[in-house]
Parts: sequence; structure tokens; C-alpha cells
Amino acid sequence: MMSSYVWADVAPRLADTGRYEVFAPSMAGHNGGPRSRSWLLDTKTLADHVERQLDELGWETAHIVGNSLGGWVSFELERRGRARTLTAIAPAGGWHRWSPVKYEIVGKFVAGLPVWLTALVLRDRALRLPGVKAAASVPISATPAGLTEVQLQEIIDDVNHCPAYYQLLIKALLLPGLMELADTTIPTHLVVCERDRVLPHPRFTSHFRKHIPDIEKVTMLDGVGHIPMFEAPERVTNLIIDWVDAHVPPVRQSQAGAS
Repeated sequence: MMSSYVWADVAPRLADTGRYEVFAPSMAGHNGGPRSRSWLLDTKTLADHVERQLDELGWETAHIVGNSLGGWVSFELERRGRARTLTAIAPAGGWHRWSPVKYEIVGKFVAGLPVWLTALVLRDRALRLPGVKAAASVPISATPAGLTEVQLQEIIDDVNHCPAYYQLLIKALLLPGLMELADTTIPTHLVVCERDRVLPHPRFTSHFRKHIPDIEKVTMLDGVGHIPMFEAPERVTNLIIDWVDAHVPPVRQSQAGAS
């Protein structure tokens, strides 16, 4: 349900190194993202929208980082040959068509419907209700202290502008998750969040570890929830930089006076 705001503390850190061009898209059906003409959304449609944005930027390929649904879409982009490396942070889609974990995640989002409706009706005023901050942190951070007041306000704004919430749930019931992981041919870094209540380890990571035969690295981020960019932006930035730098050919420096 989140927009590109989740990268607000990470994307500038990456750009400030002076070594990367950084693009943080909001996906179709999400706050600030492109509108979809379809009543229903699936990850292939979301990947289509992101791919068009990459084309507009003139980026044939990129080092792709995705969290949650964005992780699922990242694998879709990898299959289309758009990724040089992939960093998947608590990615969704780790299930087959009839996997119990698929129905578990759908059930969690259905259970969150009252919170969604409260945010739609009350907007920022919802933060004044007792227990709302704690409830809002459950799918996002390890503790309520992991989110600031400003972040909570931005999260409510995202929730209020996310028709993808119900559009994706319907499609998720009908379609399988990531089924072609064995075809992944690029360096892949799976990042697990220790306090993830949405896609907890190991139930939601076993599919990736089983079906990516040559997965190069698995990192456990301790003490963080499902969206670690809020709680640990510096740590997330560093793991992205370390992974990308490890797979970028060194730049040859010209030698002064060389003949």
C-alpha cells in the first residue's frame, strides 16, 4: 500500500555517494503512481508500468532493489532482462498457486481492512485514536517507536490513495506467485527482516531459498520489521551499496602522461 515515500531516507543517501543515478517509482494503483485502466491489478501489470518508466529514463537495465510487493515486481523485471543485480528485501510472491502461505498473506490483508477503512474515513485524525500507532506499526516496523509522527502521516496519505489494495487481493487469490525463480541468472541478494510480521521467516523465504539454486547471499537484518527503510535507512543503504559495488566492474582510471 506504500508509495515511493518508503525510500525517502535511502534514495538520497545512495544518490549522495555521487556514484549512482537513483529512481524510486511509485507503482500503479499506489499514491503518486500511474493510473491503471484495469479494475484488477497483478504483478505483471505493475512491472509493465515500471518498465515503461525505465524506458522513459533511457535505462535498458538497472540494479534493482525491491521491498515486499516491490520485491515480487523486481523478480518480474529480472525475467524481462531489465536487472543487472537484484536486492530483494522481504519480497512477496514466495508461493505456488495453492500454497498455504499465499492464503495466509491474503488473510492478513483482509484482517487489516478495518484499519484501512479507519484511515480512509478519519485520515490524519485517526492518529488520535488510542492504539492506532501500535496497530499501524504491526505490518511496518518492529516497534511503534520505529515510526515517527511525520512518517505515520505520510503512511496514512498513502493508504488513502491506494486502490491497488483490493485490486491486488482479488488477483492474488486467483494467480500463483513466483514460479520461475530457477531461471534467475543475475546476482541475487535476499534480505530477511528479523521482526517481519507480514512475511515472517522462514515460512515466506523457504520458496526463494529452494528455487533460486545459485542465490549468492542471504542477509538477516536484525531488529527491524517488514519495511526496514523506516527503521534502519543507513543499514539498508549500506547493504545496497555493498552488493552493487561487488558486482560493478571497476572503472579504469586514465594514467597521466601515458603514451
